[in-house]
Amino acid sequence: MKKIILTILILGQILMAATIQHIDVNGLKIPLIFENDKRLPIVNMQFVFTNAGSIRDIDKAGLAKLSARVMNEGTKKMGSSAFAQALETKAISISSSTGRETFVMEVSSLKEEFDDALGYFDMLLEDPNTTPQTIQKVKTITIGSLSAKENDFDYVASNQLKSIMFENTPLANPSLGTIKSIKSITPEDINNFIKTNLVSSKLIIVAGGDIEISQLKKKLSKIISKMAVGTKTELKHYDVVKTPKTKTLYKDTKQAYMYFGSPYNMDENDSDYYKARVATFILGAGGFGSRLMEEIRVKKGLAYSAYARISVNKSCSYFSGYLQTKIDSLDEAKQTTVQTISEFVKNGVTKDELEQTKKFILGSEPLRVESMSQRLSRTFMEYYKGHKLGYSLKELQKIKKLKLSELNKFIKKHTEIQKLSFSIVTAKK
Repeated sequence: MKKIILTILILGQILMAATIQHIDVNGLKIPLIFENDKRLPIVNMQFVFTNAGSIRDIDKAGLAKLSARVMNEGTKKMGSSAFAQALETKAISISSSTGRETFVMEVSSLKEEFDDALGYFDMLLEDPNTTPQTIQKVKTITIGSLSAKENDFDYVASNQLKSIMFENTPLANPSLGTIKSIKSITPEDINNFIKTNLVSSKLIIVAGGDIEISQLKKKLSKIISKMAVGTKTELKHYDVVKTPKTKTLYKDTKQAYMYFGSPYNMDENDSDYYKARVATFILGAGGFGSRLMEEIRVKKGLAYSAYARISVNKSCSYFSGYLQTKIDSLDEAKQTTVQTISEFVKNGVTKDELEQTKKFILGSEPLRVESMSQRLSRTFMEYYKGHKLGYSLKELQKIKKLKLSELNKFIKKHTEIQKLSFSIVTAKK
């Protein structure tokens, strides 16, 4: 017990190393999540644009990710090769990527090269390489990648589940897009996406390393002041379909791929999220020892692995899981999944399951914040979800004190996870 308390205290000190401040530019207060770390002469920075990820692919699936790939092609003036070579010479890294809700541009370099790194980053923001030739090259590479994924049945089944659960919404589209949608994207689409989403009104900055915050603010203010302010739009929330569906796709495969999902009635800043975290770990996120793994693999030998998790975000909240099984065992695996989840909701968990889960979560948590990148990421999520700094530490304390009766009451309340939709890829018998 003393070790657990000591661990939590140390974790609290680590988490408090990151701070949230603001940069005042053009009448905006740009959030800056920062940690000073002098152990290595390195600086890392991210420009995170909110409501700018694949959720913005309203008309053309894959537009956000394709735009990020174009932003990795350097500037018009220098071109892709010269820009990449200039960065490599100074060991500077600049990259762009997207998630469901965010578009992220990351810069990292040695401390002594950080001014040059910001200079190249500023050039990229002002003059991205959106020439028709570059965009066509990126489209060709993307289409090739999508063609290869046609036989990746995990990818196919996962995307099919999203199309079922979020039918007629942007979340139903694969974030990488489809061959058809990628072909339809024009240079004008890319330019409009960048112009609309890479704006200061959507910006949150995450930075850390061997640099003083006062210096960083001055350097970043010059870059932000040249950016378009744009319009900050509210992120729309999409619900899972109310009526469960099952869709089966027949392919030439030796295994059956089964993905399943259901609604999860919880907001991103729900005070009971820690209970959901514990419950889902016991049901399917904990690997060996979890209910699904025990029932499906250990007891019946129907699959090599079986997992389940929850996704609770601003744009959507849902429960999902997956497994692979023999084609002849598909029906039994599906039935076992349904029964296991139903019994979990009905009967809850045991005292031993709760205590073992507490030990794992509390014991492994410090490993999740041992690097500066992990700590900054955690602080960003606290801020992004509307929590105060250090909320993750309080959540650990709640998990430590969680009673069996409280957890089982919570589990029995979430009957909606039984409304399972299934996406199946298999071969005809």
